Amino acid sequence: MRLFSRVVAPMIVTGALSLSMPAMAQDTTISSNPGAAEMAGQLGKNTVTIGLGAAYLPDYEGSNDYQFSPAPAALAYIDGHTITYIGNRISVDLIGDKANRDWDIQAGPVGVVNLDRNSTSGIDDPRVRALGKIGAAVELGGYVGIGKIGVITSPYDRLSVSISYRHDVTGVHDSGIWQPSINYFTPLSTKAAVGLFATAEHVGRGYARRYFSITPDQSVASGFPVYAARSGWKDWSVGGLATYSITGNLLKGWKLVGGLTYGRMVNDFGDSPIVSQAGSRGQWLSALGIAYTF
Repeated sequence: MRLFSRVVAPMIVTGALSLSMPAMAQDTTISSNPGAAEMAGQLGKNTVTIGLGAAYLPDYEGSNDYQFSPAPAALAYIDGHTITYIGNRISVDLIGDKANRDWDIQAGPVGVVNLDRNSTSGIDDPRVRALGKIGAAVELGGYVGIGKIGVITSPYDRLSVSISYRHDVTGVHDSGIWQPSINYFTPLSTKAAVGLFATAEHVGRGYARRYFSITPDQSVASGFPVYAARSGWKDWSVGGLATYSITGNLLKGWKLVGGLTYGRMVNDFGDSPIVSQAGSRGQWLSALGIAYTF
């Protein structure tokens, strides 16, 4: 669930479960399409979306073994502010966007509970299990971003860029994580929409040491060579998503949501024995679920 919340979820929840963007049909007008007229009446209203799905993701960050994990999600759009929850991540946009329909300025707090290798029972590789469990790290921080409505395919698509910073406050890795991202989302009709996204993470020395280094004692227990990872860019990810309304439209009723992401570990993190010997630098992650907007 940790990887799902970090990579796929921010785009799926704020895009495919979108409530705040004007997701009108590209190829119809309000006067000729009753569904578009209904959506126009829903724009700007307070809404809540609740979703549940399944994610197929690596056992741990850098693993080449995969497992299924539940993927709960929720999004509330209240008076122009968006509250997003996904698995073990929550964020709040404190800047309302009701006054300007063309631009969306975003800023607010973000929190993540990092559960990577918090349990060894779900890890297939015995060498990685021998490294021992890592406590749950609570990472708190904030983000800023800007989005533009109507940029490429229609007056209703959305391109946004953002950057977030989180720091572990529990002392598990006691370091910071920078995460820039870029998202593009466009409606295809009143019932369907697709999106693309890309993101990367730069982590501190404590994170590198805690999750990717091998101490002498761990080397004896696991058979991995001793390894000291340094801070730097850890990975990058690109992906896509799609959503389709089963009932109602993109702003009301039931919908299917799916996403696929490819990520790659780089620098000292890709060279770590945990990845290069026991896992893989390349990672796939997929998710499929259902959501309801009311």
